[in-house]
Amino acid sequence: MYVSPVGFVRHALRVLFPLALASTVYLYLYPIFLGCAFPLPADQTASVAFRSTIRQHANGGSPAADGIAPLRLLALGDPQLEGDTSIPNAHRESSFPHIKSMIAQFSEPWSLRERSKRATHELVDFYFEDIPDTLESIRKRIDLFGNDFYLAHIYRTLRWWTKPSHVTVLGDLLGSQWIDDEEFEKRSWRYWNRAFAGGERVPDEVAAYPSEQYDLAGYVGPLGKDAALWEKRIINIAGNHDVGYAGDLTVERLERFERVYGKAAYELRFELPITNATTNATLFDADQNPESVRLVPELRIVVINDMNLDTPACTPELQDKTYAFVNDLINTATAVEFKGHFTLALTHIPLHKPEGICVDAPFFDFHPSDQGGGVKEQFMLSADASKGFLEGLFGLNGDSNAPGNGMGRHGVILNGHDHEGCDTWHYINQTVDMPPDQRKWEVMRWGQAKNDKVPGKPGLPGLREITVRSMMGGFGGNAGLFSAWFDEEEWEWRYEYTTCALGKQTWWWAVHIIDLIAIIAVLIYGGLKAASAAGVDVEKWPSCIASKFSRAPVLSTSNGHVPGTKSDIRVEKKPVVYVGNGNAKRG
Repeated sequence: MYVSPVGFVRHALRVLFPLALASTVYLYLYPIFLGCAFPLPADQTASVAFRSTIRQHANGGSPAADGIAPLRLLALGDPQLEGDTSIPNAHRESSFPHIKSMIAQFSEPWSLRERSKRATHELVDFYFEDIPDTLESIRKRIDLFGNDFYLAHIYRTLRWWTKPSHVTVLGDLLGSQWIDDEEFEKRSWRYWNRAFAGGERVPDEVAAYPSEQYDLAGYVGPLGKDAALWEKRIINIAGNHDVGYAGDLTVERLERFERVYGKAAYELRFELPITNATTNATLFDADQNPESVRLVPELRIVVINDMNLDTPACTPELQDKTYAFVNDLINTATAVEFKGHFTLALTHIPLHKPEGICVDAPFFDFHPSDQGGGVKEQFMLSADASKGFLEGLFGLNGDSNAPGNGMGRHGVILNGHDHEGCDTWHYINQTVDMPPDQRKWEVMRWGQAKNDKVPGKPGLPGLREITVRSMMGGFGGNAGLFSAWFDEEEWEWRYEYTTCALGKQTWWWAVHIIDLIAIIAVLIYGGLKAASAAGVDVEKWPSCIASKFSRAPVLSTSNGHVPGTKSDIRVEKKPVVYVGNGNAKRG
């Protein structure tokens, strides 16, 4: 069957257009198709939370009117923007240096044989080094360009659909701490102008040092006066690929990070206003109500640079500042006996966990002694640093006679680093028959802890740690949705966490390639129709294509035979005449 060029393109569009339309609609509305939404208060189901998000978009309802959690944190882990370090020929003078070297060989004062031999070696290197490296460099540049917009798609789409009140990127914003300042600026430009376009760093004057007398960073809930500002701000956490581990962290690396992405260590305090006069009368007041343990509901977000908590460090003064910062966080925290405050700690390196709990296992590596011997790499914090974190910042204790029975402050830890992600519950058993100072911290998966009803059980102080899976394409473009709300009956904050994943980067590329092919096909079809309208014969393929991909139309005779075939050969039948001897003879 003969198909004209116009018909061929038309038939192709019948397949391409629905495929492109369906895949594009899914890609750009994927949170809707996946039912992604921030968890709601009162243990509402995911479907209820999803319908609540739809109502926000349908009628412009405010979070207060729809019962949405006052804190909705979009948590993104480890984007790791790569650059010239992943491009083979990024720092070469030309893409084909061996060609230049081959030509140069003939001007050298050697014998013809020697020059020919050297030139041949350069030619071989051209084929087996220059060409593969150039092709890989082209591929990688395209990949980096697309990766920026892949990350941007996740951030932009989830920010639009889920309506977060706050956003954080949990470290490893960049792909290497070893890059020079020029490359650092290039990647930073891509971070703010492509991957997270529209986002802003937290201003230095807002990122406060812990103090007993502090200014609020804002309010959460219906009276949040700076809500629009915090929807745009990004709380950036310093990771090992941004500033280096303790053995690599220098003043210069930290300063350039803080200049572009904001401070590496600070606190933000958000208050949830209580408008009911009767409820307000129950709050602690040193003069009017000194017996109350109720405080004004407050969320304390602490950003901690835990890159140099462990030793040895190459810059001891920076480590001393980190220790001083953590101690000041502890000293300015409310006493564990009070209720109403919640600590959300944002870090990069996860706490210590035994092998088998998460994908990453405990691992440390150190620089040689002649290079300072500092921490070169670590998968987790040390057990001692983790213990100090839990017992200091959150006031948890293995001794039931400690203040607040050792149950500590309400809170949670969010971090990155382990690209696979992990959700765990850290606890210490106060009922073990041994001295309190000898009791050890234990860890279990959050799902198991929840099923066994371990959180909140008397004698088992604990804390949840959520390691957010990476948003990189190889890990499915994951994003964490963290909600926190206030329970007035218990006078405590509650929270819940869920995830929403776009899918691998190859899916993003495939959709846009299909779209590009469909657009080209539409343009070709439009051009052919326009040419036809202008009187150009567009019903025949060009000869160079027709000879390969088309066949002339097949004609048939009226009796169904195809000319030129054996079935078309006829033998004329003449009448038979009988002669006198009875023999038959054809006429």
